[in-house]
Amino acid sequence: MVAFEVPEVDYTEYTNRQLAAVPLALLAVALLILAGWFVTTGAPVQLGTEFTGGTELRIQTATPPSEIPNQFDADASVTPVQTADDTYLVTFPPDSGDVEQQARNNLEPVSGQSAADIVRSDQETSASFGSSTQRLALYGLGVAFVGMSVLVFLMFRTFVPSIAVVLSAFSDIVIPLALMNLLGIELSLGTVAALLMLIGYSVDSDILLNNHIIRRSGDFYESTYRAMQTGVTMTVTSLSAMAVMALVASVFGIDLMASIGIVLVLGLATDLMNTYMLNVSLLRWWKFEGVAR
Repeated sequence: MVAFEVPEVDYTEYTNRQLAAVPLALLAVALLILAGWFVTTGAPVQLGTEFTGGTELRIQTATPPSEIPNQFDADASVTPVQTADDTYLVTFPPDSGDVEQQARNNLEPVSGQSAADIVRSDQETSASFGSSTQRLALYGLGVAFVGMSVLVFLMFRTFVPSIAVVLSAFSDIVIPLALMNLLGIELSLGTVAALLMLIGYSVDSDILLNNHIIRRSGDFYESTYRAMQTGVTMTVTSLSAMAVMALVASVFGIDLMASIGIVLVLGLATDLMNTYMLNVSLLRWWKFEGVAR
């Protein structure tokens, strides 16, 4: 059995500004990416068909993938399916016409099949339903975040420790969202669920750290290390499991599970940084220089 030992970090070698600089810089860059994406596309992230509406066809064809979009009257996005030969997911925006019939008329069937076999499945979402789903998902994220924030303030009843947890959770969501844009991962119901899970992971590790420092015996650095022994072990274990899930899902072509796994890996890695750099710097300032001294 592989043993995992959490190294003891000598925080006295770093000032609070040094600890907070990297997490805050990455958060600022992530916010700039989301703002730029919003200015360019009208949305801070790439939206999937569940939110924009549209049609998704699963097709099997001998037509080369680079030529598939040219066979339709509407804009088409083509994604290969890794687990099946000559099989692709083709996504169209709303009101694209009878793309299913166009696929049968214009695409070349694989050997031994007829044109009727080209379209394996189709899924259509209306623009109005997609907009409604988008609002519902955003409301869900907002309510979860606000509820978490209120609960944290009620638990600690002190501004700096509470805001440290809230800021860390906010960054744990924003940075993965920006990375999703850079990696081409769309915001779907599955990735929204992953972001909701990240709120829970973030609050768990941050509250663990706050409890050890505020409510348990021992000096600041001793309490921090005790919290790290448990918190880092839990987060790294979860991160490893999500990485394996993403890898296996990618190999078998399960795109949704792969996207969820990647988002969780990005978020958990971000949480490690925010908890043990940003949160520690805020708590140390509060403990030795702020109102708690």
